Amino acid sequence: MSWCSCSRRPITAVAAGGLSLGLVACGGVTDGAVGGGEYPTEPITLNVGQEPGGSTDLIARALAEGSQDALGVSMPVENQPGANGAIATQEVADQSPDGYELTLLNSTLITTTAQVVPEEEAVSLDDLDVVMGLSRDDYIMVANSDTGYENVEDVEADSGNVSYGTAGVGTGSQLAQLLLFEEAGIEGNEVPFDSGAPALTAVMGGQVDVATVQVGEAMPQIESGTVDPLLIFSEERNEHLEDVPTAVEEGHDIPVAQYRAVALPAGAPDDVEDTLREGFEEIVATEDYQAFNDENYLTPEEVSGEEVEEQWTALADEYAQRVEENGIDLGGEDE
Repeated sequence: MSWCSCSRRPITAVAAGGLSLGLVACGGVTDGAVGGGEYPTEPITLNVGQEPGGSTDLIARALAEGSQDALGVSMPVENQPGANGAIATQEVADQSPDGYELTLLNSTLITTTAQVVPEEEAVSLDDLDVVMGLSRDDYIMVANSDTGYENVEDVEADSGNVSYGTAGVGTGSQLAQLLLFEEAGIEGNEVPFDSGAPALTAVMGGQVDVATVQVGEAMPQIESGTVDPLLIFSEERNEHLEDVPTAVEEGHDIPVAQYRAVALPAGAPDDVEDTLREGFEEIVATEDYQAFNDENYLTPEEVSGEEVEEQWTALADEYAQRVEENGIDLGGEDE
């Protein structure tokens, strides 16, 4: 394979697999023509709208690790946090659909965040082509071990004196928590954070009594006994926490989860999408990636882009209906 210094734009992120950013793969791996050449002929940037170290970022880097083998080029991961991923995602949506700018897409950006931002700022699936779905990360409500809470009934008994953390306005964390409290008749004081990690830290430190975060974020603290799991917001029990009841089992039909998928700007040539899909399918089938899912408590949800779009659109409609029916204020601004 030959190497060259060509690049579509300055890349400041760390390249996957330890590759120097000064080295750019120029060998194409498909017969599809993009701009008169094979695709891909240079690095593919995978954009992440969250901070480094979170579940979304870790998934992106796990995918990027396999890019050289599956696609023949490196895949630098670039983080641009803010607005639950809206900033990074919209920036990708505005790029040329040539397959060199991708985004690791969170479902709550489409299903929940769109409900709390002005319509002109909402990210739409119409602006993107989804390559394929990747995984599901369930939400779990955890309590500071000093509270003595063992289940939802204990939280209900303390109604009016409960403080709870969420991962921020317009997130699945907030939606699940508010729906539960509304349906269970629990009154409490919401403390929104910028993401799940600081919300979890607040529970550990006793700044809030409970918080709803993603299972992968909470598991180390659950296993160490720092926080206690109360219930899972999923239709079935999580295989990693089989003793923890679901919200459905507790009488509250609130299946809110964080799904993730890979997407690129709308209008990409078929051969580009096919190449990417085949490449990602090869990556997620490897033992290394499957071990990554297991180690991070992620449930594989490796479905087609069409299935992702149908599922997320249906969830957006369902969540909007549930918010209206329960009179929930997610804290969006009309300005």
